[in-house]
Amino acid sequence: MQHLERHAQSRSRKAVNKWAALRELSAARAEFDLSDRDLTVLQALLSFHPGDELADPARLVVFPSNATICERLHDMPCSTMRRHLANLVRAGIILRRDSPNGKRYVRRGPNGPRAFGFDLSPLLHGFDDISAAAERARTEAAHCAALRESISLMRRDLIGLIDYAASLDADHPLNAFRDMIALVSRAMRRKNDRDDLEQIARRLRDAVAALHAILDTQSIAAETAQMSTNDAVNEQHHQRSNKESFESDLTEKSPEADPTDKVPLDLVLKACPDILIYSEDPIRHWNDFTRLAHKVRPMLGICASVWNEALAAMGINEASVTVAAILQRFTEIRSPAAYLRSLAAKASANRFSSSPMIMSLMRQAA
Repeated sequence: MQHLERHAQSRSRKAVNKWAALRELSAARAEFDLSDRDLTVLQALLSFHPGDELADPARLVVFPSNATICERLHDMPCSTMRRHLANLVRAGIILRRDSPNGKRYVRRGPNGPRAFGFDLSPLLHGFDDISAAAERARTEAAHCAALRESISLMRRDLIGLIDYAASLDADHPLNAFRDMIALVSRAMRRKNDRDDLEQIARRLRDAVAALHAILDTQSIAAETAQMSTNDAVNEQHHQRSNKESFESDLTEKSPEADPTDKVPLDLVLKACPDILIYSEDPIRHWNDFTRLAHKVRPMLGICASVWNEALAAMGINEASVTVAAILQRFTEIRSPAAYLRSLAAKASANRFSSSPMIMSLMRQAA
């Protein structure tokens, strides 16, 4: 980290609010390798400067004694205070202006006063550098917050899928997924940097995808067995109108229509049975389900523009699941169209998953 005094001669700012400088430095303290206690000592030094503006470089030297500084710091031990002062000097936040005898004071002469003590001018001249570092720190913090939120959503999705898989009469390797949940919970209690959070998110994403694949494989196998014993219904299912065939072609060509990326279809139908009222044929595949959601959405007052926003942000399967969930909670939602639009905006920012909605409906139905 370059010291701020290296830029003192090349920067020319008229004035800086000293408390604004302290706030920016607080945000950027990690980049300057400063602690909260270092900043507390700096705050005490700033309190010795009259006024709120750091302006005239010739008047930016404060000269309190060690005892006075410690008193203002609520009787901080002098050795501790000196250590924090040394950290501020090392980071280039303040400069020492030593007198011949090592004491701090101001000498008044014919050429004006001359002060010996701690020079605050690096805060004035280096304010742009401090502000840029603070902005980088805020951006990094926002990214980490988004990662934590994504991890929380995926962890909740995985717990819901584990509970659902455990309720099925089939053998699933659920212990490995439960161990993953325990490890993630323990890891999230620690202070994680961006790399740690990205690694946790990748592991959770892989685990959710793996469990989805297991459940979808079982669902496909169950559908195949049922279809082989019900040829008459299957024949009726394949007799579609030209319009339905056209919609099916569009669905099959959509890259977002991969059911292995979303909640298992049988789980959606179990959580949202109301949508089945509007279906003339059994729902066996995601294509059947997405066509049904497209048929139902005008009944909910969802116009084509809002539906297209949801498709673009979520993909056709996720948008269809969301419509089914909205229909299931129709009496609780004042404006389905506005609600879907808000969820689409969250999906565009990677902050939405339909899995919690489905799991919540499953718990209500239990």
